[in-house]
Amino acid sequence: MRPTVSIIVPVYNAEKFLRRCVDSILNQEYQDYELLLIDDGSQDASGAICDEYAARDSRVRVTHKENTGVSDSRNLAISQAQGTYLQFLDSDDWITSDATRLLVSSAAEHHCDLVISDFYRVVGERVSHKGDIEEDGVMTQEEFAAHMMENPADFYYGVLWNKLYRRELVERYGLRMDTDISWCEDFMFNLEYIRHAQIFYALKAPIYYYVKTRGSLVSQGTSFSKVIKMKLMVFEYYNNFYKHVLDEEDYEKNRLQVYRFFLDAARDGTVPPVIISDSQKLGEERAGVCPEAVAAEGAIMDAYRDRKLLEHYLEVVALKNGLSLTETTLLLYLSQQQQPISRKELADYTNMTRSRLSAELQKLISKKMVKVDEVRSGPDGERRAEKRERKEKKAEKSTEKKAAKKLVITLLPAAQELLPGLSEAQNQYEEARFAGFSEDEVMQYAFLSEKIKKNIQKIL
Repeated sequence: MRPTVSIIVPVYNAEKFLRRCVDSILNQEYQDYELLLIDDGSQDASGAICDEYAARDSRVRVTHKENTGVSDSRNLAISQAQGTYLQFLDSDDWITSDATRLLVSSAAEHHCDLVISDFYRVVGERVSHKGDIEEDGVMTQEEFAAHMMENPADFYYGVLWNKLYRRELVERYGLRMDTDISWCEDFMFNLEYIRHAQIFYALKAPIYYYVKTRGSLVSQGTSFSKVIKMKLMVFEYYNNFYKHVLDEEDYEKNRLQVYRFFLDAARDGTVPPVIISDSQKLGEERAGVCPEAVAAEGAIMDAYRDRKLLEHYLEVVALKNGLSLTETTLLLYLSQQQQPISRKELADYTNMTRSRLSAELQKLISKKMVKVDEVRSGPDGERRAEKRERKEKKAEKSTEKKAAKKLVITLLPAAQELLPGLSEAQNQYEEARFAGFSEDEVMQYAFLSEKIKKNIQKIL
């Protein structure tokens, strides 16, 4: 049976980081893939490491060949690939555990030809979130090309490793890397692919850790004359790409913008450094888990595992929308909680202190995601209008307890746009919990869970 994804990793003298790369692939949540490791004549232990993984996992296929370069290695892997989609990694980088799942689900849900994602730029022990397309959604070829025109030399558009490709398109048009150039060869492949693609999807969640820093072409041993020749060829190709994508009138309107690539590319393939104010300590960019707690027994650990699993899926919603995990979790609570509700009740429900709850609500207010109103409500939680109606019906009652302040929290349009994503995260959470269950087992679990809930309700 053919795999859904072919993951391609060229390998050359990568023994220092290769295990980290391969382990990140084999530890993917999404498991329907083949891993093609192309050993490009490595002189260190890389080839033996590849063979070791292949012996342990039948999804890993290794090819050893003479050293002919990364483009030739990728071309060989594309010819061997059997998957519906192609995914690329460099051997000194790694991916998040949900990377392939997010790429494939985006492609399948939106029937798109190319998925492009944000990524993490790693320098030493610091990491920063990088991307370019702000909105998370579907685009036409023209819309995608317009975004690319704004920042054409950005790694986000040029590289292979933050994208998912449809193999059928690659094979139909015979697309391959140009082995005669060593600068922007992946960008040229992307330009050719984009010419034949119709539907694009931008995934705002960063899923790839990029650590490799290429030096200039001259420092890599390329002669100055060859550098000039390669750059002129790429410039011409880029210019012709927009002549193909845009009609004549639009091309003339945007010609100066197209020519910006000539200036931007003068950086010679280098990557802008991480801005310290925009970076985090590596390991803190995503919510972590304690492995000991995940493996431990007991009621507290059960609750911990359950919470962390839900957060795992909610975090993607947070990353896509520029929110913290706490803000996203609070929005989920608010979308399900009956109102009005007191601050004390909401703080207890969300497991926050009242001061922390107030701070998080204020963040959502400042982002125009919620509106918070205070109302007076009696001990039974009725609004003032309901309380007045009750007074009229029970006129004989002479005194009532003093009404307490409660909150009515309205989700504004910006928050309502997140509701489908929150719902999807909950569905993924449930699917993960019941993975491998038969229909009868799910029904039995639901029956027993209801009995447990009633037992708890009797006590609480």
